[in-house]
Amino acid sequence: MKNNIIKFRSVLIICLLFSSTAFSQYAYFGDNRSAYRLASILSRTEDSLMKQFQHKNLSWPPSSIYIRSFKYDRQLEVWVKDDSLNKFKLFKTYKICMQSGTMGPKRMEGDYQVPEGFYHINEFNPNSNYHLSLGINYPNASDRILSDSLKPGGSIFIHGNCVSTGCIAITDEPIEELYVLASEAKNQGQEFIPVHIFPVRYSNSTSLEYLNNNIKDNTYLQHFNKNIREVFDFFEANKELPVILVNRRGEYVVN
Repeated sequence: MKNNIIKFRSVLIICLLFSSTAFSQYAYFGDNRSAYRLASILSRTEDSLMKQFQHKNLSWPPSSIYIRSFKYDRQLEVWVKDDSLNKFKLFKTYKICMQSGTMGPKRMEGDYQVPEGFYHINEFNPNSNYHLSLGINYPNASDRILSDSLKPGGSIFIHGNCVSTGCIAITDEPIEELYVLASEAKNQGQEFIPVHIFPVRYSNSTSLEYLNNNIKDNTYLQHFNKNIREVFDFFEANKELPVILVNRRGEYVVN
């Protein structure tokens, strides 16, 4: 009888955890052990996020988020939008604490390159060896054309723990915030959460000079950067995302 009561209490605790608004639709929290761990993360993170949103006159929870990363500048931006906003508004900029590789896109397994281009979150991993992680859909349609046909590589994540072999590494507290933000947006109906990765912040003269010096003898990277910069410039001007397609040559086409 005592064992039955203990089991009932355990089930009741799990039900209470998942009956909250924040957890009601989460499909991203793994097994029961992960659920307990993430419930603790949520309890200390959601309240902070709500206060930060209130301070910036943003509605919680966000209906859409957009993630933008700059390799050389080591910055990861989170832009948000709700039903009352026609344009994205910058919520926060996180520091990328570790990354590998150089300027240029990822083109093969084992090159340790952080990809460059236009992606979306395709995986929520609460059991990551790097605290928490959000997977991106590398290789995308462009990469499948331009990367090594047999071994393009994969398993690219935004994660915590400040270690990188081709991923975007931030520290644990920022990945907790980002994981909760992405989960909330997913619950609000955002099917694809865009993640755009640029070599540099093109609007920063020092960063742009660094990039130009690195690619001055590489016509392919010059063409590639001209291609992806179109999206950066469009967003800077409009604070909206364009439709991005891929042609038969693997080039991005901005509509």
